[in-house]
Amino acid sequence: METASVSLMWFRKGLRIHDNPALEYASKGSKFLYPIFVIDPHYMEPDPRASSPGSIRAGLNRIRFLLESLVDLDLSLKKLGSRLLVLKGEPSEVLIQRLKEWDIKKLCFEFDAEPYYQALDIKVKNYASAAGIEVFSAVSHTLFNPSDIIQKNGGKPPLSYQSFLKLAGEPTWASSTLSIASSLLPPVGDVRINEFSEVPTIKELGYGDYEQEESTPFKGGESEALKRLRESINNKEWVANFEKPKGDPSAYIKPATTVLSPYLKFGCLSSRYFYQCIQDVYKNVKKHTSPPVSLVEQLLWRDFYYTVAFGTPYFDQMKGNRICKQIPWNDDEELLATWREARTGFPWIDAIMVQLRKWGWVHHLARHCVACFLTRGDLFVHWEKGRDIFQRLLIDSDWAVNNGNWLWLSCSSFFYQYNRIYSPTSFGKKYDPNGNYIRNFLPVLKDMPKEYIYEPWTAPLSIQTQAKCIIGRDYPKPVVCHGSASKECKRRLAEAYALNRQMNGQVSEEDLRNLRRKLEDDKDQESKSRRQRQKTD
Repeated sequence: METASVSLMWFRKGLRIHDNPALEYASKGSKFLYPIFVIDPHYMEPDPRASSPGSIRAGLNRIRFLLESLVDLDLSLKKLGSRLLVLKGEPSEVLIQRLKEWDIKKLCFEFDAEPYYQALDIKVKNYASAAGIEVFSAVSHTLFNPSDIIQKNGGKPPLSYQSFLKLAGEPTWASSTLSIASSLLPPVGDVRINEFSEVPTIKELGYGDYEQEESTPFKGGESEALKRLRESINNKEWVANFEKPKGDPSAYIKPATTVLSPYLKFGCLSSRYFYQCIQDVYKNVKKHTSPPVSLVEQLLWRDFYYTVAFGTPYFDQMKGNRICKQIPWNDDEELLATWREARTGFPWIDAIMVQLRKWGWVHHLARHCVACFLTRGDLFVHWEKGRDIFQRLLIDSDWAVNNGNWLWLSCSSFFYQYNRIYSPTSFGKKYDPNGNYIRNFLPVLKDMPKEYIYEPWTAPLSIQTQAKCIIGRDYPKPVVCHGSASKECKRRLAEAYALNRQMNGQVSEEDLRNLRRKLEDDKDQESKSRRQRQKTD
């Protein structure tokens, strides 16, 4: 029988008690257990230069959501006779120092496929193995282990969702009982109390006066996650009939999805437990939707992106990324700012960007619209720029999923039908002909008649005056003409795709520069001949 030892449970994501194999293993046979979370300045330090409150990598909404999740975790641990020890600093350094100090024999944490954590893990594991410390890193943030699927596919990640599904099959744990009930935990070992803070508040992290400025309606934590899960699962008919492409992107009073994504992102909700709950509903209903639109499929999509991201070097950039088309995007900071600051002059697009900034969450179809608009639909701005803004502002920003979606929506990978563009005027109108969503997030347009609310620049001046919103003064004129801008985007993509084909994917910086020059020359030529035609008409 193993001797009682001292364990350290390192929380990063996986901020929950239910279905937490790393926590379970850390408790087993341990005399003392140190549950720690390290406040990482890389994510939490205020950045005064950022375009909205938050750190260089996370907006205030996500930081607040994380702190709420930590407070909830601490309360749950206290109920089980333990507590969360909060430290601050570069995580691998902080951790190695504690492993020495507390004479730890067992280090446990949840496996994380993200490159940033992979690099931290290598440092910590190297130290632990040299010091004879047992390391247990459980794969429980996803349904499958990305390495297993890559191995099954001959060492490469599957690049289509269908091939991923074929390889993945049924998860090995699907029919086993996950550990949901929690038992008492070993006590925390001897610590100098003044060394550890409670979970800090927003103010204590240095975000002074931002307390009330912008606030998401979604509260962080495992308790909230399980409550939301129960509400969704109890509506068996909704679960059975869920269809991904449907759903109303303009529904904001009661969103048209589960809004469980931020809880999955921080691991406040186990994706494996969610999967089993959906399967239980399926067993008890006569019929339900099937892949790829069903609710369970949304979890499988997440795993698909995780797997591709894990097996693709430079997944988060265009350069050097072997699955990404090389496209001469423009780096126009002014166009990017009009999009980020919700002043494109297209109310549907701007309202979504306001909701994103205020709530840190928008419906997936709304994300599709603004991402398409920024990249291949209208502005032709580099997808990496839009990705960075989503990465900061979304409370559910998940490295693999966010990058995967931007690659998809910019037609850089996965999806290549660049002629299919979301209209910035008619798409929203299908769901919300009265423009209530726009009126809510852009109050400047609240009195605009519904005939003009999606294209206010077409309203006669008398109507604009009556609505107390003069276009060009109170609300911007459109930054581009959608018709000609989208036509120009398609032309550029056609040329870029042809170049990628011709060079067999080996497109150099030089090739991109030449193509950029050619596209600009063609555009000038086109403008000249248009002016000529106008003169002769």
